[in-house]
Amino acid sequence: MAHRTRGFFEKTLNDITGALEQTLFAEEIARQEGLLQSLDPRAKLVGAMALLLAISASQNLLVILGLYLLTLPIAFASRVPMGFYFKRVWMFMPFFTGVVALPALFSPFTPGIPIITLIDLAAPRVYLAITLPGVITAAFLLLRVGASVSIGVLLILTTRWAVLLKALRVLRAPQAFVLILGMTYRYIYVLLHTVNNMFLARTSRVVGHGSGTEDRRWLTASMGVLFAKSYRLSDEVYLAMQSRGFRGDAQVMQALTWRTKDWAWLLVFVAVAGLAVWLFG
Repeated sequence: MAHRTRGFFEKTLNDITGALEQTLFAEEIARQEGLLQSLDPRAKLVGAMALLLAISASQNLLVILGLYLLTLPIAFASRVPMGFYFKRVWMFMPFFTGVVALPALFSPFTPGIPIITLIDLAAPRVYLAITLPGVITAAFLLLRVGASVSIGVLLILTTRWAVLLKALRVLRAPQAFVLILGMTYRYIYVLLHTVNNMFLARTSRVVGHGSGTEDRRWLTASMGVLFAKSYRLSDEVYLAMQSRGFRGDAQVMQALTWRTKDWAWLLVFVAVAGLAVWLFG
């Protein structure tokens, strides 16, 4: 039991460190010279929204698949590591979406032509099968979520967070919404760093194997300390932001300027989305 608990602490510490490293790595990708990095964030944002609307409105699986496949060469041209990109999209999404889509496969929820009959009893009458409409429904859900997440991940990986927030404000997004997004992102990073330090301090100061009761007591106390620290930190950060001139808008050094290249790529994104819905939707 003590060995498993010890492994739990080490695994948690490694996961937190990995999350911090991925955050820093994403910022490095956004600073590279690539296709999407060279575009104005407003053009990328509007183009991504157009593609997302096309994915939501399309009633053709091949169209949704085609829009997803379109993100692959764009990601490659933007110098996004393809293994990292696939991992971000497809590691957890099929599991969580699959849990939602799984009931739709079966005949009680989606009647239709059976593909695989699992149970067929005459008395009492029990029938359970995987139906063709159920497979199509589940495929629509998985592809829609996968394509939408891919576009969102690609936008975030190729745009620095502060610049993306500024683009949202320029496009008249509500100030409170942008402020909450910015503070949530910053607090997640700060709190992950704090939790990482707490686990590292615990690991470096423990000699031998502690009991499960002691570990649970430490976890409970740490949760309380983290909550109190985050509450106090929120007041301190807000006062520090106010003293430095923050009035609700994200201020960045990069100037947002529309160029011919931005208009051209925005028209390409909107045209692809419009054609996907009009011709094949």
